[in-house]
Amino acid sequence: MSTVSTEERILSVLEEDAQASCGEIAERAEVSKPTVRKYIDKLEEEGVIVGYSADVDPKKLSTQSIAMVGMDVDSGKYVSATRELKALDEIEALYTSSGDHMLMAEVRAADGDELGDVINDELLAVDGVTAAHPSFLQERLK
Repeated sequence: MSTVSTEERILSVLEEDAQASCGEIAERAEVSKPTVRKYIDKLEEEGVIVGYSADVDPKKLSTQSIAMVGMDVDSGKYVSATRELKALDEIEALYTSSGDHMLMAEVRAADGDELGDVINDELLAVDGVTAAHPSFLQERLK
């Protein structure tokens, strides 16, 4: 028997293919379909699974650029700034980070000019955001 838990096997399959059917997940995780459904329902309810998405190759988007924007936030305004950032439509995904910046945001824009507008008019306008550093995603390698 595998030392990898049922939950980990199911999550691994979902991370590889968020569109996999319960039957496919069951086969690849070596469990029954009812077990898959039970675990997925539990993981969604607990907030472990927060959504399903499609992986996009930025290079193939002719009308859109994707950037990861590292943001620094005043620690005294972190909670309110994070709430406000999460509400912005321009932010596709928002992550906490232990790297160079406190937050990392995935932002989609038509081009570099529009991204600059989003950074100046939206991100830096949030009270507590002290800096925003974009990095354009070029090509998905995996």
